[in-house]
Amino acid sequence: MTARPRQPAAHLANLDLNLLVALRELLRERNVTRAAARIGVSQPAASASLSRLRRHFDDELLIRARSGYRLSPLAMQLAEHVETVCAAAERLFATGSRFDPGTSRREFTLLMADYTIAVLGRHLSTAIGAQAPGVDLHVRLVREAFALDFAETITLIDGMVSPPVDRFELASVRSVELFTDRWVCIADAANPDVDEGLTVERLAALPWVAPFQPDRGNPSGAPMSRQLALFGIRPEIRVRVESYQAVPYLVAGTDRVALMQERLARQVAEPLGLRVLPCPGDPEPIVERFWWHADRDRDPAHRWLRDTVIAAAARL
Repeated sequence: MTARPRQPAAHLANLDLNLLVALRELLRERNVTRAAARIGVSQPAASASLSRLRRHFDDELLIRARSGYRLSPLAMQLAEHVETVCAAAERLFATGSRFDPGTSRREFTLLMADYTIAVLGRHLSTAIGAQAPGVDLHVRLVREAFALDFAETITLIDGMVSPPVDRFELASVRSVELFTDRWVCIADAANPDVDEGLTVERLAALPWVAPFQPDRGNPSGAPMSRQLALFGIRPEIRVRVESYQAVPYLVAGTDRVALMQERLARQVAEPLGLRVLPCPGDPEPIVERFWWHADRDRDPAHRWLRDTVIAAAARL
């Protein structure tokens, strides 16, 4: 008789799922003693877990280096996966239970752009620290490419702050508006090319700093690039950077210009010696929304998180 193939559920049942938590903390801390303290076990117990994980993956995972340990290439691949799996498991077992923010040890994972962190981060972090001192927050930076697998990604996190995009509008996804902003132009205060104000034609002739522009020759789907396309501008991009917050630092002291969200521009203009100028043309308004998967609707912990995020945005 031909043996029946082992089913995935049987394979999962034979795994010690406690090793997931050990793996997460070992990869986070890169130190057995600190990982043991985070898990609440002895150092020998954490060492034993590391040995079991090394046997399971047939890999060293933590490689001794001059200043401690470094992650092996496989461990670097596992680091993001184990964060996602542990967060999903925590949500699974917390669903339907009572949530007390004052005593909870839960971790929430949010996706945000660095612009959103600059605008909303302080208010959100303060609120969580005051109401839920034991709750951990894992903030991951949004990357443009992630939107390609949004339907899967949103099931693995607690929420995302982002402008509305057509492919986010799914029956299984919920969202609520948090705040609005508008596009402005920034330039160094000593830049003579902006003394007479800015027109679309003048913008087209100036050198630019552009965030999330993957290729010099091709237009990007990034929000700033979309605005320039609507103006009919194909700018001369001299600096490309994978960050919104970095843009003003690359404009300051140069003849370059950039489009920026006004809330962020106002934070940095004075210390960096920048001018914030009205944007010519008719730029679209910026609308930031909080997105989450419908499976979280009945989770009391997630309801608390949503209310906290909304309240933090209301303070802007």
